[in-house]
Amino acid sequence: MGAGRRAAENDGMNPGERIAVLTAGGDCPGLNAVIRAVTVGSLGAGREVVGIRNGWHGLMENETTPLDRDAVRGILNRGGTILGTSRRDPYIHGEGRSTIQPTLDQHDIGALIVIGGDGTLRTATRLSDEGVQVVGVPKTIDNDIGGTDVTFGFHTAVQIATDAIDRLTTTAESHNRIMLLEVMGRTAGWIAATAGMAGGADMILVPEVPYDLDDVAAALRRRHDGGAPYSLVVVAEGVDPPPGASVPDEREDAFGFSRLGGVSYAIAPILEELTGYEARVTVLGYIQRGGTPSAFDRVLGTRLGLRAAELACDGARGVMVALKGESIGAVPIADACRHPRPLDRSVYDAAAAFFA
Repeated sequence: MGAGRRAAENDGMNPGERIAVLTAGGDCPGLNAVIRAVTVGSLGAGREVVGIRNGWHGLMENETTPLDRDAVRGILNRGGTILGTSRRDPYIHGEGRSTIQPTLDQHDIGALIVIGGDGTLRTATRLSDEGVQVVGVPKTIDNDIGGTDVTFGFHTAVQIATDAIDRLTTTAESHNRIMLLEVMGRTAGWIAATAGMAGGADMILVPEVPYDLDDVAAALRRRHDGGAPYSLVVVAEGVDPPPGASVPDEREDAFGFSRLGGVSYAIAPILEELTGYEARVTVLGYIQRGGTPSAFDRVLGTRLGLRAAELACDGARGVMVALKGESIGAVPIADACRHPRPLDRSVYDAAAAFFA
């Protein structure tokens, strides 16, 4: 019998396969709440917990750390992830299951709880198809994962973006400017539309709704000409640039995705020319997903983590925990990550009722 199992018996725990947890992809407010809940829930069911360091990289390179109550004490309000993360992937940078199997075997890992976005969950689905017991936890500030009503991190990002709008509004008003605030949202405009509505934006540009800068400029001109001393435009990073314009320093990452950010710098000079009013840009960038998670995201992350631990300990595989109404349920991972979940058009239309 291994030392880990002897220790488990001495602690009054039933011997059994360990539960492993990893965080992959971008960081997100609320990750530590999930890690804490997975640990406490698994320990309560008599299972030891192994933390995988630096995402899939840790599974591939055998970088682990034991997790107990002391290890997760005091992390609920911390941003980022105590386990670290990376963009490595066992199917892109390895041979799939065979690349991670030595780590699973060495640490007696029977179930793997994967916290990540759609790319991470697609990898989790492939591992599940190859026989690994995987339970997914959806994570993204973009709120664009299917199968769940809300993802943790989204509410924190919206609050940060709303605070930025409030601050930009006062300086825009002082200078009779058009201020553009660019927020995250690769394929979906949830942050832009929700924060824009909360902050009283005069125009919102999202990937799901085509826009014409002539129409945008005309609306802003009417607002300024009518006596308004400023305009605030919220732009999702994933909107198409104006025809013929290019986004500064556009590159691709290791997975073939564009490194987004900066489309507002292509939009601003055109709006300035069309309206005759000075236009300035603020790109919020990584500020949106750093720092202390909101109370909502702490609670949601905790509930998702506890449910994921319960499912893993019960032998579930190939499922993702999800918020449905007020309940935490489970859906097939494959169904959840097949297509990004677009912005609900009714949310955008509600914000658009107040456009310039």
